[in-house]
Amino acid sequence: MIKIAPSILSANFSNLGKDIKLLEKGGADWIHLDVMDGNFVPNITFGPIVIKSLRKITRLPLDAHLMIQKPERYIEDFKNSGVDNLTVHLEATTHLHRTVSQIKKLGMKAGVSINPSTPAISLREILPFVDLVLVMTVNPGFGGQTFIPTMIRKIQEIALMIESSGNKIELQVDGGVDETNIKKIYEAGATISVTGYSIFSKKNIPNAIKKLKSLTK
Repeated sequence: MIKIAPSILSANFSNLGKDIKLLEKGGADWIHLDVMDGNFVPNITFGPIVIKSLRKITRLPLDAHLMIQKPERYIEDFKNSGVDNLTVHLEATTHLHRTVSQIKKLGMKAGVSINPSTPAISLREILPFVDLVLVMTVNPGFGGQTFIPTMIRKIQEIALMIESSGNKIELQVDGGVDETNIKKIYEAGATISVTGYSIFSKKNIPNAIKKLKSLTK
């Protein structure tokens, strides 16, 4: 069964505490945090201060996805905010190995994300050093986008790379995941799905999570 990491980008920020409790009730595995800087992607969201507030109201792992240029500048800030998993973009930092090493040195799990146009092979050199690979299946920046169908093949390719490495690495998929495609994504090799709009757009948030999980049993 796939793990679900709801993205709070689609949540009700005027009542975020209530939404977090509903995610817990539905059996969410992680809370996904989309951090955007208006530079690497055309949107601005939130940062360590908001995350620190979230840390006080949930024990679920906080999974931060930094869609920001030069993320190495802020790694310690996210550690101090209570983040458990910290993912940076391969395209956003020059010295990726150094950045990943810094994340792990501070006691967080380290992830690397790639955009739809970045080939899977680009992960080859960094794969032995990460705990998580995040495949973007939409162009990052906004929630509620449509899944790019050709990304299934890319998920399969990366899943084979992970299997060949012999390392225990989570394969996370983010972008346009819903009830129509989550089974295909899971069968392609994904172990965790970031899902925002297709959860928070439903009247019953806990049931939406349970339904997504049930589709991958």
